Amino acid sequence: MKQSLTLLALGTALLLSQAARADAIDWKKVDAAIGKIATVSGEVHRYGLPRSDLHVTLDGVAIKPALALGGWVAFAPMQGEAMLMGDLVLLDTEITPVMTKLLDSGLDVSAIHNHVLRASPATFYMHVAGHGDPEKMATAIRAALSSASKTPFDPPATTATAAPAIDLDTAAIDAAMGAKGTVNGGVYQYGIPRRDPAKENGMQVNAALGGANAINFQPTGGGKAAITGDFLVTGNEVNPLIRALRAGDIEVTAIHSHMLAEEPRMFFVHFWANDDALKLARNVRTALDKTAVAQH
Repeated sequence: MKQSLTLLALGTALLLSQAARADAIDWKKVDAAIGKIATVSGEVHRYGLPRSDLHVTLDGVAIKPALALGGWVAFAPMQGEAMLMGDLVLLDTEITPVMTKLLDSGLDVSAIHNHVLRASPATFYMHVAGHGDPEKMATAIRAALSSASKTPFDPPATTATAAPAIDLDTAAIDAAMGAKGTVNGGVYQYGIPRRDPAKENGMQVNAALGGANAINFQPTGGGKAAITGDFLVTGNEVNPLIRALRAGDIEVTAIHSHMLAEEPRMFFVHFWANDDALKLARNVRTALDKTAVAQH
């Protein structure tokens, strides 16, 4: 009994120590270093880095940043410092100089790849990772993107008018998806978590760290929508998923990893279609049901 109480006391002390270290991070300094205000989800501080400077078209659709150009980095307190994960949207000419700056600063690159096909100009996605002082890592991200890419850091212009309603039957799409979406930048977005999230270096990769199925609908008129995003799946789920997507006339545009040391091993399947939004929602839900998503 005495030993159990001692172990309980030690465990409590460790949890309190970790909480104290997490509280010790001055997030205002991190905000200032990266030049953005974080969206906070639990202990995760996430910074949006959309490529609003780019004018990208795909199959005649003008891509909104929230559909497929939404770069981001997120910090989670870890062992008195922070773990960094992120996804930077880059042109091909920006990849090498940005990578060089990041590597020189001590950050890691875990993947580079496409998400969609046929886009003009072509865009690529560089996944970054790190562990250390969050203010220093934020400074490194800002320096690399500011000096070697045209990623904007100025806040978007604001107006006093409310955002217009999105031109989709979102209630019907929600019913077909079995989830509730949110409007962001003219795009209807879903973040649907897996039943058992993966872990990276002992940390749970939650939705704020990129650990959710991301499905985005951008209205294209007449009840249609362009959809893209990524499914997060284990290896044995890849082919059942992509078979379901192709059966639903949804194009599979990329299959790849984003992380290096996650458990279990995860793959990200990217997709594209422009069709009746409700039809696409039903077909996406059918594909999701081939994977271990959280109950809806």
